[in-house]
Amino acid sequence: MRGWRRIGIAGLTIVIGCMPGAAQNATQTEVRSTELVVNNHDGYAAVIRRNGRAYVEVEGLARITGATLGFQGNRIVLTLPSPRVAPPPPQPVAAPQPPEEKGFTREFLRAAVEQVTAVREWRSAIENAVRTNNPVEQSWITGYRRNAENRMTMASATASTEADRQMLPLLQSAMGMVQQLSDRFLALRSTVTYVSPDSLNDDPLDQKILSCAQGVTSMAVPGGSFQDVQACH
Repeated sequence: MRGWRRIGIAGLTIVIGCMPGAAQNATQTEVRSTELVVNNHDGYAAVIRRNGRAYVEVEGLARITGATLGFQGNRIVLTLPSPRVAPPPPQPVAAPQPPEEKGFTREFLRAAVEQVTAVREWRSAIENAVRTNNPVEQSWITGYRRNAENRMTMASATASTEADRQMLPLLQSAMGMVQQLSDRFLALRSTVTYVSPDSLNDDPLDQKILSCAQGVTSMAVPGGSFQDVQACH
């Protein structure tokens, strides 16, 4: 049997060439043949096992790993190829943004209608007090104003489309006009001025409040477009 020389490469014991006395020792020990398979590489290299050690054929190892062999004196240099660089993972594709909703949104209209309702209730309370000769007092006016302001805040928070935002000034104007009406009768009470039960008949400011509220509610349709209401200005 031909002798073998051992060299260490990357943790493997590789056998090549002839070493005096090795053949003689090989005849005195058990020798078994097998094959070396390298993961992710095609082919195999011959391997023999002797005295509990494995010896691989260096040419076969170079062939299956794509390496090159070089000789430097009594040294054999096995140069392994550069490791394969895995391609970068594909970048996640951002989900397309849904198109912006157009027209009035349901959430905003719900809040807007509640705000207009609060303004109407405030106006009705003033009208009832005047027509029944009861004083308009700051104590209950404050409650109506606070309710209307809270509804206005909710409407502003839910406005998300251009149509929603265009309606906000109309809601604010309606609340401002009913506040003016309240201030007028509060001032009359503070000066102990007589207020006729017919004071609100054909009152321009009172009529503007009604027309503004009606104009706003008439266009409160989900998906509807904004149309200005002159009575709110």
